[in-house]
Amino acid sequence: MKNTVQTLKNIVDNVEKVIIGKRNSIELTVISLICNGHVLIEDVPGVGKTSLVSSIAKSINASFKRIQFTPDILPSDITGFSIFNQKSGDFEYRPGAIMSHIILADEINRTSPKTQSSLLEVMEENQVTVDGSTYKLPKPFMVLATQNPIEYLGTYPLPEAQLDRFFMKISLGYPSTAEESSILSRFQVANPIESLQPVASGNEITSIQEEIKNIHVDRSLNNYIVDIVNQTRRHPDVTLGASPRGSLSLFKASQALAFYNERSYVLPDDVKKMVIPVLSHRIILKQEAKLKKISAVDILTSIINKTNVPVVDYAENK
Repeated sequence: MKNTVQTLKNIVDNVEKVIIGKRNSIELTVISLICNGHVLIEDVPGVGKTSLVSSIAKSINASFKRIQFTPDILPSDITGFSIFNQKSGDFEYRPGAIMSHIILADEINRTSPKTQSSLLEVMEENQVTVDGSTYKLPKPFMVLATQNPIEYLGTYPLPEAQLDRFFMKISLGYPSTAEESSILSRFQVANPIESLQPVASGNEITSIQEEIKNIHVDRSLNNYIVDIVNQTRRHPDVTLGASPRGSLSLFKASQALAFYNERSYVLPDDVKKMVIPVLSHRIILKQEAKLKKISAVDILTSIINKTNVPVVDYAENK
């Protein structure tokens, strides 16, 4: 396990050559990658969202495509389309932009709901269906979507079904004064992403994805996860709580965090640390809560604080 974990930490270190001072966000992205999950990055322009995605792709020597979502982009631009070949007399599939290992869905909320829905099958089943034929996506496969939380003019809010397909939601935030000064120095001559070299392969990532499934999770932690998710459904300030997919995502994220910390078993702290990035985008607040400036993070924090933490016999799991 130690060598495998070191591979993941090498990826994080490599991305930090470009993204300064955001190690936690990078680690969450890598954890999502090894869980075969997708990430929604919600932040203001210019903080490094695109650079983060590109750096991840370069670090694992994976193919990378950027889809700039605009109101006029069509579903066929993403999934591909069939075209009639007059020589062969058959229809041939022309792959769309989605046929790549790492996809940057830039400003995903600026396109129409019809185009957004073309990602539903892609993100859930890692495949596209065009004219009745199904085409598998390459492995590993990951969608990292960005959206601006400030600008609402000309945007289409993501539907609940699509939000639920994102494994995590993260934010980079502004750098500190010292970090921003370091950014100026590092980018003075050239963008460091241009010289970034791979430190892992796609095959290593798919192998790790299988290895994580063997991380032990005590039955009491299963109940702990379900209890937290159930409370989001019963909370008085919540219209729509997290789904069973949210429970499963929290389970997988906890396994991945334990693995990243070189443990073969999950601790309650692993679950706690993953609750906010995994569940915050999956709960819909009532309008009254929004008027009171209550956020999903506030609600999840209160749920974590009041939920009984199970006692696990760690000695049995070592």
